Amino acid sequence: MEERMTEVELVSVPATPRGFSTPETSATPTSAARAKASWTPTAPASATATPRLFSPSGPMGTPMRRVVVSLRGYLEDVGHLTRLNPQDAWLPITESRNGNAHYAAFHNLNVGIGFQALVLPVAFAFLGWTWGIMALMIAYLWQLYTLGILVRLHEAVPGRRYNRYVELAQAAFGERLGIWLALFPTVYLSAGTATALILIGGETMKLFFQIVCGTLCSSNPLTTVEWYLVFTSLCIVLSQLPNLNSIAGVSLIGAITALTYTTLAWVLSVSQTRPASISYEPLRSKSFTASSFSILNSLGIIAFSFRGHNLALEIQATMPSTFKHPAHVPMWRGAKVAYFLIAMCLFPVAIGGFWAYGNLMPVGGMLNALYAFHENDIPRGLLATTFLLVVFNCLSSFQIYSMPVFDSFEAGYTSRTNRPCSIWVRSGFRVFYGFISFFIGIALPFLSSIAGLLGGLTLPVTFAYPCFMWVLIKKPRRFSFNWYLNWSLGILGIAFSLAFSAGGIWSMINNGLKFKFFKPN
Repeated sequence: MEERMTEVELVSVPATPRGFSTPETSATPTSAARAKASWTPTAPASATATPRLFSPSGPMGTPMRRVVVSLRGYLEDVGHLTRLNPQDAWLPITESRNGNAHYAAFHNLNVGIGFQALVLPVAFAFLGWTWGIMALMIAYLWQLYTLGILVRLHEAVPGRRYNRYVELAQAAFGERLGIWLALFPTVYLSAGTATALILIGGETMKLFFQIVCGTLCSSNPLTTVEWYLVFTSLCIVLSQLPNLNSIAGVSLIGAITALTYTTLAWVLSVSQTRPASISYEPLRSKSFTASSFSILNSLGIIAFSFRGHNLALEIQATMPSTFKHPAHVPMWRGAKVAYFLIAMCLFPVAIGGFWAYGNLMPVGGMLNALYAFHENDIPRGLLATTFLLVVFNCLSSFQIYSMPVFDSFEAGYTSRTNRPCSIWVRSGFRVFYGFISFFIGIALPFLSSIAGLLGGLTLPVTFAYPCFMWVLIKKPRRFSFNWYLNWSLGILGIAFSLAFSAGGIWSMINNGLKFKFFKPN
């Protein structure tokens, strides 16, 4: 196991020089024979490997090894060490534990910035300046608070690491209830995000080649579904990397591309002439019910822009942890840097995009707005570079969001067979998952509306469940400020989840019926 459990200082025992005897052994030969016999090493039957320092031929011998083993058992009992599940060494999330604060920053940036940021101006078109900025600020501070809760709950119980979100939910809510509450939204968030990434990645590749080729690609162009297939194939090839730590470089590429294209998107938008008929009045429908559901869907889009908490415990699980150096220290250090950069991207995109297009913002988001309003104003090379960066980011985000699903597949296999997955079995799982996401994307090709529904259904994972789990595991004093705060945030999170889900469903049913928007052919 790569994780070093703790450091134990050993006190050296003075050895008797060779050729000399101790006073006890020189007294009588029979006592020497008995002493020699009593020092005969007898390795326990359960021992599979013994370090040379404690081997029978080593300087410490069996008695010292027994002392260290006893000391280790005591430290485990008092929580200084973590008891490990042997199966974790076979699974993608916990297979490698050499992560650090840099890896944490890369992964958190990759999951925290993505295509969902480009849809934020759509929410502002229905909320307006005041309510849009207030909702975005509240959501950012709220999710940052719950992220800190998850980081601290990773090792809340001495001697135990909760390496997955579902494991922590089971510890807080119980075995069965924890699975029912956490498994569906986390899997739905991973699979739904992967499907949305295939949709936006395929459509962006199509736009990229239309810009680069121009009239040369008009004779026999690929259809949108064929572009989805091309993007899915690239995702499957990259998904063959074995574990979460092995994709740290991929996450770094995803983070850099996300920072670049979000900055380019709002800079290019605000630098161009605004449309003549622009207005900043929030969009309203004829009926009060339709307007209410549109507002709820917009709030769901904002909630979905802060997805990623379903991967916080998994990212922290890739780091070594000892009593002196717990894993939450580098994790929180990397997360703070990541979410500072995330704020520097989300707020300018939302505010700058709404300033540039107002309520004329297409439902598809900033990419569609750039292509619809400034196709001839922005240099083709710069516009094509922006779209290419989006493709790279979608490829990178697909890997980290799919990792919990890969982990679940392999956990089911290893628990039944009691052996790790072979390379062929692992590859088969990932190919199967990639094409399942592809077929779901073909069946549900409404990316702009699914963002609100995703935000509503998965909102408890980010905004509600961490507060409840803190109360149930840490048990703060009843009626204290901490107790009231977490109960209030948790209940509000559940209520918002139900309301935003209703708004997302309404938007999916009525998308395109009330408002015109640009959509690539």
